[in-house]
Amino acid sequence: MPLTVLSDSEINSILYSLDRDDILVLQNNLAEALHEYSTGTQETTGCCQSNQPQRIAIPATNNQTTLFMPASTSTSRGIKIATLATAPEAPGNDSLPSVEPTTSNTSTTSSSISTSNPPKPASQMSNLSISSSNKTDPSITSSQTTSPIGSLTLLTSTGTPYAFLAASTLTAFRTALASTTIFTRRTNVHTVCVFGAGLQALWHIRLALLLRGADIHHIHIINRNFERARTLMETIYTSPSWSHLRNANAKLGFSIVSNEYGEYNRLLKDHVRKADVIFCCTPSTVPLFPAEYLTSTEGRKKGRYVCAIGSYRQHMIELHPDILRQAVAPEHKHHHHRHAERGGVIVVDSLEACMKEAGEAKQAGLSPQQLVEIGELLMVKKASMKEIEEGGEGEVGLKRWLQAGNVIYKSVGLGLMDICVGEDLVMLARERGFGTMVDGF
Repeated sequence: MPLTVLSDSEINSILYSLDRDDILVLQNNLAEALHEYSTGTQETTGCCQSNQPQRIAIPATNNQTTLFMPASTSTSRGIKIATLATAPEAPGNDSLPSVEPTTSNTSTTSSSISTSNPPKPASQMSNLSISSSNKTDPSITSSQTTSPIGSLTLLTSTGTPYAFLAASTLTAFRTALASTTIFTRRTNVHTVCVFGAGLQALWHIRLALLLRGADIHHIHIINRNFERARTLMETIYTSPSWSHLRNANAKLGFSIVSNEYGEYNRLLKDHVRKADVIFCCTPSTVPLFPAEYLTSTEGRKKGRYVCAIGSYRQHMIELHPDILRQAVAPEHKHHHHRHAERGGVIVVDSLEACMKEAGEAKQAGLSPQQLVEIGELLMVKKASMKEIEEGGEGEVGLKRWLQAGNVIYKSVGLGLMDICVGEDLVMLARERGFGTMVDGF
């Protein structure tokens, strides 16, 4: 069997060639693998949890960490080795960043760009008036890339190597593919907030537009550093591979919000409160916004899908623990305010991995009983929907919660995701003529 070698640029070319139907096929394949991970045994599937060793993290210099992530499916074995920047541990990580609401009469220049107004060229965008707040936090600086550098090696079930793939874009894509599984089923996705401006943010935005572009009206990119956010915006507005997505919906508009703006606090609260979907894609060590934006009476009036995928160590955190605590708290039936429905659990990619590594789960003091794996949840919903189609009642409450309630999804990443998506990419590469073939390897 020849060895297929795929560079990062070749993986990009494959992924940018995919349409909505292609994405749905890959998403279904990943959902099936995650279901087998959650419910299978060694006698029934190679994807079962028993066949997925915990990853090994080895600290390197300059706040780098190298991860070794072995995994298997029913048809492949493999390992991803990736090195990425890690935010340093700092005392007081349980405290909120200084983003409390303020009232200000300061006049600031808006960075909002909509499809009805052509984007400014870089020479004009650089002249935007920005009031620096000089705020810092112990997260990774915005100038330092947080994309993993490494590779994925795939072997057949008998141990023959058959593919070697670059890991950067693959990791961002497979994470977004899992995140948007629930997103695709949401009733309302008009307003999307994305924290971060790296590869993870890019692929969450692209898949959101591919899957639900006709329903999205606003995408707010929130990032500490304006220049990185502007670079992402320029990619979206100038790259030919984005033209069909940015032009498909006349109502679609984008905006950039940075804490370099004097009115950052007001804009942050406004965007988070109005959001139907929040994608958190940053390796932060402090909450990205105060808990009360979502936990107050006003914040709880609407249902949201909140996805936190950027932080993957115990000292890293994107969501304030109070947000998770409220999500799993028992529902009080006799309150006097209308609140969006809660499910009583946090959705995770892996219960074992999140209990061990997810800062949000650890700092909120969650128990395993307060987490449910996405693979198990989606297949329960699938069976419920089939029952409803056949005239039964199904899990009506589950359907209502997943589609319109407050759903929090936390992911720290699984090697199984890399293997599953990597298998599909190798198949697509061979079908479409991408990659380098090494015979007799």
